[in-house]
Amino acid sequence: MTQARHIAVIDIGKTNAKLALVDLETLSEIAVLTRPNTVCPGPPWPHFDTEGHWAFLLDGLRQFHQSHGIDAISTTTHGASIVLLDAKGDLAAPILDYEHDGPMKTAAQYDALRPPFAQTGSPRLSNGLNVGAQLHWQFQADPDLHVRTTHILTYPQYWGHRLTGVIASDVTSIGCHTDLWVPADGQFSDLVETLDIADKMAPVRKSTEVLGPILPQIAAETGLPVDTPVLCGIHDSNASLYPHILMQDAPFSVVSTGTWVIVMSVGDTRMQLDPSRDTLVNVNALGDAVPSARFMGGREFEVIQQGCPVQTTPDDIAAVLNSEVMLLPAVIPSTGPYQGRNMTWRGPEPPVASGARAVALSFYLALMTGTCLRLTGAAGPIIVEGPFAANDQYLAMLAAATDRPVLQSSSATGTSIGAALLFGSAHRLAAPETVPNPQHVARLRAYAARWRALVDQPEN
Repeated sequence: MTQARHIAVIDIGKTNAKLALVDLETLSEIAVLTRPNTVCPGPPWPHFDTEGHWAFLLDGLRQFHQSHGIDAISTTTHGASIVLLDAKGDLAAPILDYEHDGPMKTAAQYDALRPPFAQTGSPRLSNGLNVGAQLHWQFQADPDLHVRTTHILTYPQYWGHRLTGVIASDVTSIGCHTDLWVPADGQFSDLVETLDIADKMAPVRKSTEVLGPILPQIAAETGLPVDTPVLCGIHDSNASLYPHILMQDAPFSVVSTGTWVIVMSVGDTRMQLDPSRDTLVNVNALGDAVPSARFMGGREFEVIQQGCPVQTTPDDIAAVLNSEVMLLPAVIPSTGPYQGRNMTWRGPEPPVASGARAVALSFYLALMTGTCLRLTGAAGPIIVEGPFAANDQYLAMLAAATDRPVLQSSSATGTSIGAALLFGSAHRLAAPETVPNPQHVARLRAYAARWRALVDQPEN
């Protein structure tokens, strides 16, 4: 397996289905095909176009192998999806779109059944974002479905099953706020007995395990060798985390920035999380629990900047520190560690498109990140990836406020690269670069302490 170079990655995102060919020598995507992940309206409920995806994937595998050669196949998908198979291995029902509000119709019944957060690390989420809620509603909406269902497996392994015939789930997907898994124990939660599905649940395997070789008919249709291995697969957020697991010694934290800022703290898993503050437990590719927290930092940036990115100057930084102008949470009050609180400015609100506004916003985002790190019991270096890794004021405040090393990720990122690296090693990954000690560190720490004191005060 370590000799594999060209890895075909089936990467099913919520918006697009993608097939990528990753070169493990260069850690690059050398070929990519995509199609929209259009949701079919039903009946019986809104669902994913699995047959359309399957035809697209087989054609893409054929093209990639003819043009470049394929050594192995890996799979990664979005979470919050579950697959029900009948005794023949076909779909017992279409795969429900987790954004459908059907499960909310039986939410009160489900809430009385679901295990506590302390057991599963799964916060209660809306619609079908908790897989257990999906299953509970589907079995009521289609009374014959429970009997028709022989196997229940997670979404990456559905594609692995179609390639190999093997039934499995992977730890990262079954541990993705499903209510079905106990991360601390590495076993199913009480809910599988409550829903009477214990005998239907697919065996749970690590993402790095090989399911098996492709089926002979797949080899015939695509031209791939019959011994082409297929990995178990991985949830997409954990695919992005996996390169850092290969490179870093625990404890450490990864801060993934984009529309969402997601803090994942690897190491000590004994932290008592508070689900009311948007914390949860993920499970990484090795099966280990990962305390996590999140807020919509990228969206908050857009709201405050109003489409006006600004280059800041030392004078802007000095002005914010001198006046202690602060943005207090929460810009998006429906998520994050300060849910339900309304955004306020302390001191005069800097004008839109001003450097001072950009500095104060960067400090706010760093301090929100610092809160998420504290809530997850983070220790060790902090690795920042994504757009905020290029924001000097954010990095400086994060380093000062946490008093821990902050590193900028410079390695290849993305779900397809992470999924391909399940076959590879870390030796070609670029190490993250340590952010220099910030200037004015004492003043930044004083600003951070003042911000924390203000946000810790109860609202009137």
